[in-house]
Amino acid sequence: MSQTDASQIIAGVDEVGRGPLAGPVVAAAVILDSTKPIEGLADSKKLSEKRREELALEIKAKALAWCLGRAEVEEIDHINILQASLLAMRRAVEGLQLEPDLVLVDGNRCPDISYPAQAIIKGDSKVAEISAASILAKVARDNEMVQLHQQYPQYGLDGHKGYPTKKHIEALREHGVTAIHRRSFGPVKKLLVVDYA
Repeated sequence: MSQTDASQIIAGVDEVGRGPLAGPVVAAAVILDSTKPIEGLADSKKLSEKRREELALEIKAKALAWCLGRAEVEEIDHINILQASLLAMRRAVEGLQLEPDLVLVDGNRCPDISYPAQAIIKGDSKVAEISAASILAKVARDNEMVQLHQQYPQYGLDGHKGYPTKKHIEALREHGVTAIHRRSFGPVKKLLVVDYA
């Protein structure tokens, strides 16, 4: 993990949920407290679900500030997934209770925010603040998909979390498209065309 100037207030930002066919895109912004280090921060995708859950609790307890932002399915379909991801990240940063001096964003694009920002490719495995943000965003989104599974059990959302697995696409074919599905995404769009044909 790279070190930055200790006196600077750094916010790390990451989003989860670009690829799924269902559900929102969720972003998190986190400002860590250098006096309360958190062991084991890493890219959320490289951690077990149990470890992510544990770390998410620790991040919320120790961070100087954290906030979740999101863009809903309707917004994704209206402005596209890239713009929706940037919007979710902007909402997360703007919701922080503490103003950052610098915002470090995972990936190659920064949201339109009023703070100095820098995009870092693979930032979730290089910068502690971004790792923390990736963990909070993933835990929040996964938990939401598990809740949506209660409403739409036939789609298996608790397992694939909305991603385009074989099981999910088969369920879409069998049960149709719901309000939580992204209509602008290819596999869903294709089924809508069939429905109206």
